[in-house]
Amino acid sequence: MGARTRTWTVRELETHFVPVLRNCLRIAQLKKIHAQIVKLSLSQSNFLVTKMVDVCDNSGNIDYSSLLFKQVIEPNVFLYNAMIRTYSHNHIYSLAITLFKQMLRHPDAKNPILPDKFTFPFVIKSCAGFLCHRLGQQVHAQVCKFGPKSHSIVENALIDMYSKFDDLAYAYKVFEDMTDRDAISWNSLLCGHVRFGQMRKARTLFEEMPYRTIVSWTTMITGYARIGCYADALDIFRKMQMVGIEPDEISIISVLPACAQLGALEVGKWIHMYSDKNEFLQKTSICNALIEMYSKCGSIDQAWHLFNQVIKRDVISWSTMIGGLANHGKAREAIELFRDMQKTHVLPNGITFLGILSACTHAGLWNEGLEYFDSMREDYHIEPDIEHYGCLVDLLGRSGCLDQALDTIRKMPMEADSKIWGSLLSSCRTHCNLEIATIAMEQLLELEPNDSGNYVLFSNIYAELGKWEGVKSMRKLIRSKSIKKTPGCSLIEVNNVVQEFVAGDDSKPFSQNIFWVLEVLALHQNKIDDVMETIPDDTKCFLLN
Repeated sequence: MGARTRTWTVRELETHFVPVLRNCLRIAQLKKIHAQIVKLSLSQSNFLVTKMVDVCDNSGNIDYSSLLFKQVIEPNVFLYNAMIRTYSHNHIYSLAITLFKQMLRHPDAKNPILPDKFTFPFVIKSCAGFLCHRLGQQVHAQVCKFGPKSHSIVENALIDMYSKFDDLAYAYKVFEDMTDRDAISWNSLLCGHVRFGQMRKARTLFEEMPYRTIVSWTTMITGYARIGCYADALDIFRKMQMVGIEPDEISIISVLPACAQLGALEVGKWIHMYSDKNEFLQKTSICNALIEMYSKCGSIDQAWHLFNQVIKRDVISWSTMIGGLANHGKAREAIELFRDMQKTHVLPNGITFLGILSACTHAGLWNEGLEYFDSMREDYHIEPDIEHYGCLVDLLGRSGCLDQALDTIRKMPMEADSKIWGSLLSSCRTHCNLEIATIAMEQLLELEPNDSGNYVLFSNIYAELGKWEGVKSMRKLIRSKSIKKTPGCSLIEVNNVVQEFVAGDDSKPFSQNIFWVLEVLALHQNKIDDVMETIPDDTKCFLLN
């Protein structure tokens, strides 16, 4: 007797394809597997089509996943969920929402397809990505109708959605109704406050959190850095380390701008060593942030050394280094680097040209600056914004082309801001041009009526021209407006802690000690000056050398 052929059940055949699909990485391979599935008459298997859609989701092949879904006559909730998830992952939010509506309108009334706790998180995410508040509320109503609202994943998605809609009242309502709050719940609400710039409320919520993840700490660091509270950002970063949470790539990128703005070079160097140790320097974004930190902290040589170590330089890498060189007075090097950038075929952007224009300004290369300004529009089709026009006005003003600078301001496609008029006023002082200075001052009186620096600058122009009546009138105007000079401040980093000193502020606990030391130093300096006056000039030169 011949051997009997074994008949495979549908379930066995489906199970057979599971490991094959799990190991499938390429779309060409998937098409071959799909052909076998069709050959075995399993093309209507919701189970296998769902697995194939998941493969398409992982490989980013949306078109093929859509074809797979459409050929199934009676898709079930699992297949709908897989397709909605695929659209949501790939930011095709409109199709995800359309598919959800189709799911609710399933024609078979006896066997309706009801959404579950795995459906709603991706539909809610799509509403948030679509920025449609009313639609989000309607989906929220569907959540209440079908019952999975007590599931923390769905509730967290709702909190995140309302936070992105800037509707913290509804976000709090969902949060307060939750029976099982996890770290994601707290973090979603925290992100909402940070997005609004409400750092006091964010800090209060942060202190109340029963458990804080790296996301919680990074959110606070990012929030403080965004509103310019750099010392607070560094403080949070240190406290994060004290509780034993190691920085990740995102937290490092978030805190480095604070190091740059505060001049906290030692902290920045530690982050560099930490990044090197943990192999974060393989990420171009980390290197870019470190290059900017070194540049702004005055260590342009270290910035240059790191730049040369970056393997995959992007436009940000080049732009940051060009801007750093320009700000350190290395205009020729910045221009040469821009030429090297052009040879690599990395296209410059608006930030790149800001660095180049700044370099030309500092070096007095106004002809080259005008050429780069024109090249930006003609060769790279980058439309200048107000910062580029500001650089151009500064460039022309410093070069003494004040009439051309004023003409540029008047022909700008946007209204000039106080920075541009202030730049022109400063150039007028350099070149003692009272006529154009008066025009600039008239504009500044409207834009910044209480800025003491503008009055002082204009008064100095009168003084340098010997027009003392003008000086008196400006001082009288300052007194009549009760304008107070903004106190000066300085920062110093000691033992990895940044201390800020403001003129007239003696509130620090060690202020009196500092004053005593300064008095001693002043007395010591006076004695040195007295002694130096008695020494012959030739001997004095010998001592100083």
